[in-house]
Parts: sequence; structure tokens; C-alpha cells
Amino acid sequence: MNNQWKLFLAFFRVGMLGYGGGPSSIPLIHTEVVDKYKWLNKDDFSDVLAIANALPGPIATKLAGYVGWRTGGVLGMLNAIIATTLPTVFLLMLLLSTLNHFKGVAWVQGMSNAVVPVVGVMLATLTWEFIEKSKESLGWKITSLIVVASFILLYFLNVHPAILIGCLVGYAFFSKSKNEKKKKVKAS
Repeated sequence: MNNQWKLFLAFFRVGMLGYGGGPSSIPLIHTEVVDKYKWLNKDDFSDVLAIANALPGPIATKLAGYVGWRTGGVLGMLNAIIATTLPTVFLLMLLLSTLNHFKGVAWVQGMSNAVVPVVGVMLATLTWEFIEKSKESLGWKITSLIVVASFILLYFLNVHPAILIGCLVGYAFFSKSKNEKKKKVKAS
């Protein structure tokens, strides 16, 4: 099967099934890109996700654009972005017109409420995978400290996620530079 066609199908499925927006799309993208087609490994996906979260715009289209570009160049990027957004446009028109017509019916309200816990579980599963990956490279103490500090900063102090990510990227960059300088001095 043609790689462009696989790219289109993968992100079309994400666009069709990503009910609830970007956060619910992340595990779906992970399944398609890492597990099914193996265009990225878990580490690459985690890195791309962290960078994409720091940038403005919808997460699904940023991830689609990067994966499309990496696997199929500019054409792949356009293909993946169109495949991600096209279902949303059509489904949004269909769903909103249908829900507006039946908005007072109990099963419609129940359906909307039932999706929320499913998305929560999908995000929790992906979050746990990221915590385990961090544990491998940073250890439990530092990973736990970052998780608790991030939760406090985001939930209680309302710090914007981009600020937190920027600070962590800066810390990682400067701590790596210091460690490399120390290794060079020891080697001399």
C-alpha cells in the first residue's frame, strides 16, 4: 500500500475517532504512528508531543504535520493535515445539526456525558507511559518531583503549560551543557 495512502488513512481515522478534541486524539495518534505503522518510536513521539504542546494551535494538526513531513515530505505534511481536519469539518456539520434537532432527548445528553470518562482513561494511560519513560531516564525521585510540582503549578497556581514546558526545556538544555562541560574537564 502506498505510504501517502497509509498516512491519509491513519490521520483520517484519528480525525474521525478523536471525539473531544486534541487531548482525545493524542492516544489515537500514538496508536497509529508508534504502534501500528512505526513511523516514530515512543521516545520520538514523546519529544514531538512535548514540543507540539509548547506551540500554539491544535495538537492533532501539529502532530499530523510533523509526522506527515517526516514520512512523506511536504506532500505528506499536507496529506496528513487534510486527513486530520477533513473529517472534523464534515462530522461537525452533521453532528451539530443532528444534536441541535435532538438536544432535549435523554440519550443524546447521556451519550455526551458518557464520552468524558473514556477520554479521561485514555489520557491517564498515555500519561502513565510518559511517567514511566521519565522514570527510566531521570529516576523516581526527580520524576515524582516534576509531576507533583507540575500539578501544583498547573492546577493550583494556574501557570500556563507553555511556560512550564519552556522552563523544563531550558533546565534540560542548561543542565546538559553543564554536565558536558564537567565531562570535558574530567577527561582533560
